Amino acid sequence: MTENQKEKLFLKTIQRYYRVDRKAISLMRFTFEGYEGIASVTTLNPATGLIVLNIAPGCEPDVEQVLQDLQEQVYMEAVLPAGAC
Repeated sequence: MTENQKEKLFLKTIQRYYRVDRKAISLMRFTFEGYEGIASVTTLNPATGLIVLNIAPGCEPDVEQVLQDLQEQVYMEAVLPAGAC
């Protein structure tokens, strides 16, 4: 896969940013890995618990349900990406 193809594939995902308890980052990563293909978790700043969810198109309702379930166990706050106003 060329770099250009990777960029096009990446641009099709929906990105949502969250601040979570840094101890819960691995839980979130493993949870979404278990729901293969709906979203991936990327850690942007492990010290502050800043992550981004890259959500596959059409999987938003599934991801929302998983997030609702996780919020019962994990502190989670939606945040804007750096530079957004």
